[in-house]
This record gives sequence, C-alpha cells and structure tokens, in this order.
Amino acid sequence: MGIKTYKPITPGRRHMTGYDFSEITKDEPEKSLLDKWKQKAGRNNLGRITIRHRGGGHKKRYRIIDFKRDKFDVPGKVISIEYDPCRTARICLVEYKDGEKRYIIWPKGLKVGDIVLSSKNKIEPQIGWAMPLKYIPDGTIVHNIELVPGGGGKLCRAAGTWAQVLAKIGKYVLIRLPSKEERLIHGDCLATVGQVGLEEHELISLGKAGRTRWLGRRPHVRGVAMNPVDHPHGGGEGRSPQGNPHPVSPWGLLTKGYKTRRGKRPSDRFIIKDRRGKVLQKIEIQ
Repeated sequence: MGIKTYKPITPGRRHMTGYDFSEITKDEPEKSLLDKWKQKAGRNNLGRITIRHRGGGHKKRYRIIDFKRDKFDVPGKVISIEYDPCRTARICLVEYKDGEKRYIIWPKGLKVGDIVLSSKNKIEPQIGWAMPLKYIPDGTIVHNIELVPGGGGKLCRAAGTWAQVLAKIGKYVLIRLPSKEERLIHGDCLATVGQVGLEEHELISLGKAGRTRWLGRRPHVRGVAMNPVDHPHGGGEGRSPQGNPHPVSPWGLLTKGYKTRRGKRPSDRFIIKDRRGKVLQKIEIQ
C-alpha cells in the first residue's frame, strides 16, 4: 500500500501518481455480489441535468457492500482484499461460518485470515468489529457509523476517514467527525472499530485530463473564461477578474461561502459544535 510515481516521458506523466495496489490480494470480484451500474450522467428521472459536469466514465460493475453489518454473533474470516471502482476505499470479502459471503469496507490494519464479528452486545473492540456506539470506549476510532439504528452506515466510509467517540451522554454518544463537527448519535447505532484504509488516497495526482474523464467527470469551464452572455463573470478586455463582488453561478446564485443547508431542521439539536468550531449548545458530560 503506497504511492507510485512515473518517469516524465509525457507531460501528463510528469506529475501523475498512482497506487501500487500492494494491498490487493484478489483480482476478480465475487460474482454473486455484483450488480449493474447505470450511468445517469447527472440527470434526474425527467432526463434533465441537475448536476453539471458529469458523464462518460469507464464501464464498471457495482459491488454490493454490507453497510448494515447485521449478521450478528456469527464470526467471519477475511479471505481477500479487493479494488472497488465505485468508491475510494478498498473492500474486503468476508466468509462467515455458515458459508455466506459479504463485502465490507476495508479497515486499516485488517489482513487476510483475520476474524471479524458484528454484535448488538458488549464485545471487546477490535479492528473491523461492529457494535453499538454505547459499548465502544471513549477515544476509540470508528468508521461506517449509522445515523438511525438499523439504517446502515452513512458516515466515514471514504478512504482514510475516521471519527472519534468522545463521551456518553444519556442514551446518546458524542462523536467528532472528520469535518471537526461534534454531534450526538443514538447509542444503539452501530459503528465499526478502526480507520478506513488507503489514507494515501488524498496524495494521488491524476496528472492528465483523460484520467478525470475515466472517473466520469466532464470539463469544468471557469466563468471568467466565458462571454457575458454565458456567465455573470464573463467578458472584459483580456484576462479580467470576475468583477462581481460575490462569486455566483451561471444563474446568479452565490457559490463560495453560501450555506445551502436548509434553515432550522430537527437534526440541528444533535449538533453540538459545527465544523467551524462554533459551539451551538452546551451539554453536561457524564
């Protein structure tokens, strides 16, 4: 598991970096855990583009991941670590004692042959083991965290991400997320112990535009490079600044620093400290 560099035989190769795939132990995926991947190209059910600059991309198959970890009290053995084209993290194939196979997110430090377990009861926390947050000791690093009991992991699933259990407050648990936000999550929500593997992902440099197209990302043209008819930042003699006192989208909506989160929501009461470090409410830690 490391970063691979290339000799600059072409301009695109000069700053390109890639994976050495040394952690991969199996090339072909488990066929029973594959599904179709339909490229929507940023379009909604009406066929209208709702997310710009999406489209193309390499052909791929979706790997069905067990985010719920709901096979309780049945030990499973890691039989392979594999590449997943649909996510930044690696996945590992687990074969349970009853013969069933499932994919899970690969935690850092988990090796082929290791045993993983998921339980609703209090068990000893080990890398790759899933259990309710109320039983995980304070200070433990976790990932694949549920927001609703039984709803499946939603937080900290990308490569290298992790959250930290800070304290128990009644039936809730205080968690610090990668964004530095601190929020309360119900103690019955499951979380997996450990950090997601492949933390070197953030050091990868794509190097050329074509590699971006393989990922399904189309070109993103700057507004200042356009004409006034195409964008509020366009026009001017020569290379000109945006001119607008606040950066806006092609339709005049604020873009940088503009909060898009809907106003007061019921879940706001669970956020103790936002990602900017502002304390939103005070709590008493038991």
